[in-house]
Amino acid sequence: MFWRAMASLEQLAMESVRWAFAYSSWGPCREDWLLAMRLVQPEEKERIGQFVFARDAKAAMAGRLLMRKLIVEKLNIPWNVIVLERTSKGKPVLANDLRGIHSPFNFNISHQGNFAVLAAEPNRQVGIDVMKTSLPGSGSIPDFFRIMKRQFTEEEWRAITSMRNEWLQLEMFHRHWLEVGRTYNETIMLLDGEEEKDWTFEETRLDDCHHVAVALGKPEGFKEQHAEVPRKDVTQTAFTVLAFDDLVASAVPLTPEDPACWDNFCSRQDSPARQSSNSR
Repeated sequence: MFWRAMASLEQLAMESVRWAFAYSSWGPCREDWLLAMRLVQPEEKERIGQFVFARDAKAAMAGRLLMRKLIVEKLNIPWNVIVLERTSKGKPVLANDLRGIHSPFNFNISHQGNFAVLAAEPNRQVGIDVMKTSLPGSGSIPDFFRIMKRQFTEEEWRAITSMRNEWLQLEMFHRHWLEVGRTYNETIMLLDGEEEKDWTFEETRLDDCHHVAVALGKPEGFKEQHAEVPRKDVTQTAFTVLAFDDLVASAVPLTPEDPACWDNFCSRQDSPARQSSNSR
């Protein structure tokens, strides 16, 4: 998901943001879930309540709370004033009137495996993806690689299969899938279907099973004649893993408490049944 908000550098201390929330291990009590459902807009409350699995509802909730926390803390818009809408493609956009302020502040969120993650940057475009090292389905790792053969070049496959055991090979596969560390000239970044050039990538390992890739566009106002300036001089921002209390620290309820939300949540199976465990 990608959107742009505008804010004044004179009024706000803009900085890079990297946040993660382990929604999979979050086991909300009744009080916490009912509070969370009061902190999102009515249409999002309804959408979250329609998920078949509790895990998906928690992931969606985490994404909404991460976005609202960011807007409160970095754009100084009160929680109960924030209006988030969706584009025709389902992307969240900030609908508040921000005319007269001039500095772009971009963010992106993603969730997969056990984590929801957010990256935000002043004055440059940003993308983010998180992936858990796991094998889809119940097949063997060699069979999985055979199916995915066309996804990478021979050079990339040599790097993947050079690892000393199958688990490390699978981990390297996921790193390549995220485009972590790929600096080849032919690498293409697509944003809304259009090619974007001069993107760089950051890699973060949240734990033994989760890799995050953050894609950064060149800074706005960056001159082409300075293209040789090495990006490695820029310090990579570390991820902060947040607790639920962190997500709601600045929150203001938007709707009355609805006890039916808890009953609905408790009636959901956490996730689809799996034949076997494919992650470490």
